Amino acid sequence: MIQRQYDREALRGLLKRHRVVGVLGARQVGKTTLARLLARAQPGPVHWFDLEDPADVARLGDPMLALRGLQGTVVLDEVQMMPGLFKVLRVLADRPRGRCRFLVLGSASPELLQQTAESLAGRIAYYEMTGFGLDEVKGDQVRKLWRRGGFPRAFLARTERDSLAWRQQFIKTFLERDLPQLGINIGASTLRRFWTMLAHYHGQVWNASEFARAFGVADTTVRGYLDRLEAALVVRQLQPWYANISKRQVKAPKVYVADSGLLHALLNLPTQPDLDSHPKVGASWEGFIVQQIIRRLGASSGECFFWGTHGGAELDLLVVRGRRRLGFEVKYTTAPSVTASMHHALADLKLSKLQVIHAGDQTFPLTNKIQAVAASRILQDVKRL
Repeated sequence: MIQRQYDREALRGLLKRHRVVGVLGARQVGKTTLARLLARAQPGPVHWFDLEDPADVARLGDPMLALRGLQGTVVLDEVQMMPGLFKVLRVLADRPRGRCRFLVLGSASPELLQQTAESLAGRIAYYEMTGFGLDEVKGDQVRKLWRRGGFPRAFLARTERDSLAWRQQFIKTFLERDLPQLGINIGASTLRRFWTMLAHYHGQVWNASEFARAFGVADTTVRGYLDRLEAALVVRQLQPWYANISKRQVKAPKVYVADSGLLHALLNLPTQPDLDSHPKVGASWEGFIVQQIIRRLGASSGECFFWGTHGGAELDLLVVRGRRRLGFEVKYTTAPSVTASMHHALADLKLSKLQVIHAGDQTFPLTNKIQAVAASRILQDVKRL
C-alpha cells in the first residue's frame, strides 16, 4: 500500500490546530483509506460513520445525541449525503472544552457544500486531496503516473487494459450516480458530451461561445456545466493573472481535466504510443506537470494562475504568495530552449527566476534567470514555498 505520507503529514498538522477538518477530493481518490491511516495514529478512540451505510445513517437519526458524548476522533465519510450535520458540528466545535476532533470527508468543493460554508465558517479547515503524486511513486514511474493518472485503482491496476477499464467505469458511474447525489441534475449524456469536448480543449483558454454553439444553448448554461464539474473536483480552472502593463492580456481561464488518466480515458488513449501520437500530448503533459508543481509547492487554488497576452506571450503557471512570484513553463521535449515568450514573462511579471519543466533527465541552466528542470527531478529542484 502507498502510505500517502505527504497527505498524512498535512492533515496531522491541521487536526492539531482545528477541531473540524474537511478532506475534499473526487470519488475514489483515496480519502477513506487516508482517513483510516491517519485515525490509527490519533490519540484516543476513533468513531467512524459512513453516510452511505444505512446502518450508520440510522445511528445518526438524532445527530446531536449520537455525537455529543464522543471523545477522540470522529470520522464522517461522504458528509455531503447529510448536509444537516454541519449545524450540529458547529455547536459541538464551539464547546469550550471540546473532547474530540471531527474529520469530515466529502466529494465536492466547499462552494457546492453550501451548508458547510454557512454553518462552519471560521471553524473548519479544508484540505483538497488529489491522486498519487510524484512523491509517492518511483522515479521511473513518472510516465506511468501521467498515462494512468493518480486514482489509486487506476495507477495500481495489474495491466493497462484493467486501468483503462476502471477509468471508463468511473466516468460512467460518476456521471450517472455521483453527480445526481451532489444535486447536479443535468443529464448524464449531456455532461458526458461536454466533458469529452472539454478533454479536446484541455490546456486551452475557455471559450464559452464556442461550447454554447456546439450544444445549442446559452453561454451561461455551458458555464454552469463547467462550474459543476469543477465543484465535483474533476475539472480544474486556472484563472488568468493581470499584470499592470500596457499589453492586452487574456482574461478567460484555462481549463483542464483534473486527472490525466481520466483525460486519456475520455480521449480513448489506452497506451503510451497512442498518447504520444495524439495532438493533445503536449497539453496532456502540461496539465499533469502543472498539477505536480502545485502539489510540490503546497499552493492553494487562489495562489495559482496562468498569464497570457493577445500578442502571444504566455506563462503556463504563475504561483503568487505574498510578494513572491514563481514562474513555470512546461515543455514536452528533452531539449528545451529559451523563447521570446519567456523573456516577456520575466520582464512583465518581474520574476527573479523562471523554471522550464521538461521530459528529459537532466536539470541545467538555460540563462542566468531561466532553469531547465527534469520532470523526474521536480521534488529535488522545485523548492517549496
